[in-house]
Amino acid sequence: MLKSPATPGPRTTNGTYLNGKSLQLTEKCPNLQDDSDSLSDKMNAYAEDDYIRLVADIQSCPWKQQAEEYEKFRAELTSCCDAVHNSVMSQNNTPVGSQMSYEVDSKRNIQIGEYIFNMLPVAQPFVDFPYNQCAVVGNGGILNQSLCGPEIDKADFVFRCNLPPTTGNISKDVGSKTNLVTVNPSIIALKYRNLKDKKAEFLEDIETYGDAFLLLPAFSFRANTAASLRVHLTLNQSKARQKVLFFHPMYLKQLARFWRTKGVTEYRLSSGLMITSVAMELCKHVKLYGFWPFSKTVEDIPVNHHYYDNKLPKRNFHEMPQEYNQILQLYVKGILNLQFRKCEIA
Repeated sequence: MLKSPATPGPRTTNGTYLNGKSLQLTEKCPNLQDDSDSLSDKMNAYAEDDYIRLVADIQSCPWKQQAEEYEKFRAELTSCCDAVHNSVMSQNNTPVGSQMSYEVDSKRNIQIGEYIFNMLPVAQPFVDFPYNQCAVVGNGGILNQSLCGPEIDKADFVFRCNLPPTTGNISKDVGSKTNLVTVNPSIIALKYRNLKDKKAEFLEDIETYGDAFLLLPAFSFRANTAASLRVHLTLNQSKARQKVLFFHPMYLKQLARFWRTKGVTEYRLSSGLMITSVAMELCKHVKLYGFWPFSKTVEDIPVNHHYYDNKLPKRNFHEMPQEYNQILQLYVKGILNLQFRKCEIA
């Protein structure tokens, strides 16, 4: 049975974090953790250049994981959402005959029959939990020429979003290791034509992910379901190495409520924030790569939206500045690490 998140009490803010006129840190590194709660409120009205100047200040300070803050936040996430047991559908948390409502199309229900039930793992599939070091790899253009590939590939568990390219010359920047990759069903529909005449191309493309899990939001929108089930059927028939998992829609609903209490009020969370949330429950140490919602670096160098193209997201669908505010707060508090620049080469 999935649990509902508790409603947190009101947060206090500390106005000493930023000087409103100069946008400079008033007490730069020593007070970053104490004053980070005011970060979101201060940043909401900023233009991109203001954000980038603030990020430049933040990244100039040394980072160290704060174990107490990490465990506190992890416990809060677990109390709300419990990714270990509830993030993906399993035979344990989705019995035959149960009625399940969609995440976004919440007025629509689907009854779990034997066909869907038999697609599910018996229990949660993360058998080596907790993982020590995890890398959550976004698709931001900040990864280009970052040389972060070797560092990413050293992680014990690597999360990726939406079937990104990892082979060829780009692997030196983004790595090649993948343990879990999300799949947006729209990719199946548009790029692979619902696996009707591009099945072979799809199977060839996902072979680059080895024996990774493919995680789909099959029951977020009713329109996602058929394409997602077809992915499972295709992999099963072809005896592919990859295993298909489905996000549990109740987990995603509860996760959205959790982040709403933090100020993320978007229509739907991005895949990046979803798997970052999962990683913070499954892993002891989390570092994010390729999370950069801006059009240029702190050095004023233009950056593509993705490391493989410059296609922008739908307007008013994801609220990247709101999400990045939260990620920055987690970084400042020592809860997760974040790649801002080139990685150090050993």
